[in-house]
Amino acid sequence: MSATALQRLLDPDSLVLFDGAMGTMLYARGVFINQCYDELNVRAPDLVRDVHRAYVKAGAEVLETNSFGANRMKLAQFGLAAQTRELNKRAAELAREAAAEGTDVLVAGAVGPLGVRLEPYGATSALEAQAVFREQMEGLKEGGADLFILETFGDLHEIGQAIAAARAVDPTMPVIAQMTIGADGLTPYGATPEDVTRALDRFGADVIGLNCSVGPQAILEAVEKMVPLTHRKISAQPNAGMPRDVGGRSMYMASAEYMAEYARHLVQAGAKVVGGCCGTTPEHISAMMVGIRPLSPRFARTGATAQVTADAASALRDGPRTLDAPAVPLAERSRWGAKIASGVFVTSVEIVPPRGVDATRMLADVGLLKIAGVDAVNVPDGPRAQSRMGALLTSLLIEQKVGIEAVTHYACRDRNLLGMLSDLLGASAVGLRNLLLITGDPPKMGPYPSATAVFDIDAIGLTNLVRNLNHGRDPGNNSIGQGTQFVIGVGVNPAPIDLEHELKRFAWKVEAGAEFAVTQPVFDALQLENFLRRTEGARVPIVAGIWPLVSHRNAEFLANEVPGVSVPAQVIERMRRASDRSKEHAIAEGIAIAREMLDRVRGAVQGVQVSAPFGKVELALEVFGDTLRPPDSSMVDVGSPAVR
Repeated sequence: MSATALQRLLDPDSLVLFDGAMGTMLYARGVFINQCYDELNVRAPDLVRDVHRAYVKAGAEVLETNSFGANRMKLAQFGLAAQTRELNKRAAELAREAAAEGTDVLVAGAVGPLGVRLEPYGATSALEAQAVFREQMEGLKEGGADLFILETFGDLHEIGQAIAAARAVDPTMPVIAQMTIGADGLTPYGATPEDVTRALDRFGADVIGLNCSVGPQAILEAVEKMVPLTHRKISAQPNAGMPRDVGGRSMYMASAEYMAEYARHLVQAGAKVVGGCCGTTPEHISAMMVGIRPLSPRFARTGATAQVTADAASALRDGPRTLDAPAVPLAERSRWGAKIASGVFVTSVEIVPPRGVDATRMLADVGLLKIAGVDAVNVPDGPRAQSRMGALLTSLLIEQKVGIEAVTHYACRDRNLLGMLSDLLGASAVGLRNLLLITGDPPKMGPYPSATAVFDIDAIGLTNLVRNLNHGRDPGNNSIGQGTQFVIGVGVNPAPIDLEHELKRFAWKVEAGAEFAVTQPVFDALQLENFLRRTEGARVPIVAGIWPLVSHRNAEFLANEVPGVSVPAQVIERMRRASDRSKEHAIAEGIAIAREMLDRVRGAVQGVQVSAPFGKVELALEVFGDTLRPPDSSMVDVGSPAVR
């Protein structure tokens, strides 16, 4: 059991992705509907385990056991009542075995309704029902279930007894309680979504929601009514549309893409637990992960290994997950990495690649940086969605022609997953080592608003992808042979509008494999110091961004038009007063402010990245003052290949 995964399940702000249908997958593998699917846990365990594995490969974070109908009353119809405990125990064990092949995958003990009516409408008493549920749940717990999921209930009275049974078995195990509704939005007993919400809240379920019976549109409409009525987490696991009769078979027609779209709508409506019910497959679950990526960067982290298609799912089941190969130690990957690893204060300057094909001036400027003793050059990747020479090839030019290391920004905006993988393998082959992984500015920021963005994954997912490459694995968990040797950097904003969200994103980036971070330009040292305090003990080395302002207009532009940059009013006022005097006074004041920031933060961070405003590297060098230690100038040979 993963404590982290359980905490995430109960965290009101975290999204959690469940798996899809079990019966649909078993039926597709030739199991006729007149058989007891729960008996397959002992009669055909490999078949059940393979379905679970396919969902793990697809990116599901919670697996539901094959035990929906494994209660004494339903099993009696097949003469299997005496095996109730064994079938449930084995169901949980099979899911547990498959979950171990993933990362932080939970096992939910699936419990369905009894198939009989409770008093006063039927002969079964509430206490009898509770005892039947308890027997099933004890078997699930014994087999290793982390939580209980009560699903597809139509009677609020019955699910209340199931919740009571779960609490009696183990009051610490989380309980997800889900009712089912029809096309009219009501349960089979006529309860509205509002009735369901109030009742399940009152019964004390940890997560409440809806599943089965209808497609995602009806579930979405119901979720929109439920969210305002409770503080508990809402779950939604719709069918893949309404079943249709095709050649005598019930078929679910909703495509994976359709389910992905509605998964996003469900999350936007307030659902925090999503998955699929009848008709959904690993392909649907993989697509749903893609659909919710923009709403939860954590899924980008795992999404890079969840590119599963219907054909790939069966192939992925054939073998266990390959173990990570050891990565090359950080200190051996690059000079920049060696300094990061040893705790040495690092210096870098951010330059902007040329707009055209002539890199002569840029290379000359970079040569000046090497002569001055700057450790590395930061190369942005289409900053503010403007078209410039590509960051990878610009970095290669710099390293080959000047011999100073580059820290290459690499953005998710312009490339799909396959393109990223190709780029990164090529970058590694030619010797580029230092990466700063970013999501990228949206195209509408730049001069080409009709351009489209890809965003297959975001910076967190990309960080995970690069970490895997360093361990010799591609996004499909296939070996690439020798691992790459990238030093993995990420961006971070110490002064965001929503600090809590930024702290979570930073924690996810660190968890995904970040080894250093570069901040947005710092104009308020107190904000950076607060950020460092909040991340104490759970962060990687921080390189502070420093930006020398050149005018009052420049300060206002950064404050108002550049996402993620915060410029305090007092700094803007200082630049206004200086600009009123002259252009030269404004530049001098901007450099003075930047030096103040560098001096103030130097003891708290492991390095600084100074931007060269408008490509003026001389202004960046002025900011460093005596921070730099020039190398032997005879080592600089602009125009000759670098010797690594």
